[in-house]
Amino acid sequence: MNKIFILFILIFILNNCSEEINYSGKILEQENFENINYKNKQTLLENLGNPSFVDPVTKKFFYFSKKERKKSIFKQNTDYSFIFVFEFNEKDEILTSKVYDLKNMNNFEMIKDETDNEIVKRGLLEKIFGGVGPQQEISTSP
Repeated sequence: MNKIFILFILIFILNNCSEEINYSGKILEQENFENINYKNKQTLLENLGNPSFVDPVTKKFFYFSKKERKKSIFKQNTDYSFIFVFEFNEKDEILTSKVYDLKNMNNFEMIKDETDNEIVKRGLLEKIFGGVGPQQEISTSP
């Protein structure tokens, strides 16, 4: 019984000696980080490939890339974690490109805008009985 327990402990210790590298999103090489100043959508797609996400409203391209090293449950290290955002004009030229470093989280700003909430402005009775009451007739003629 002791031999099985010792063997189990040795396997557990040896398993923690190996390092595991995990990539999330796009796997980017160091040369991709150094030369990120692309001129148009075509060269961007040729160098970085298809984006991780395309905003359906503004058509911005989002590329996510993350590299983590894991030695054990208690010893994890994130080498890098970036989001690259590209905005285009009508001619598919890049207007703006931004890089957000998720590892440091220093270059984020909170937006002060708030969404208008009409429910808060209504009274208590109207909140409770909002759909109750006589129906109004809407004319169908122009």
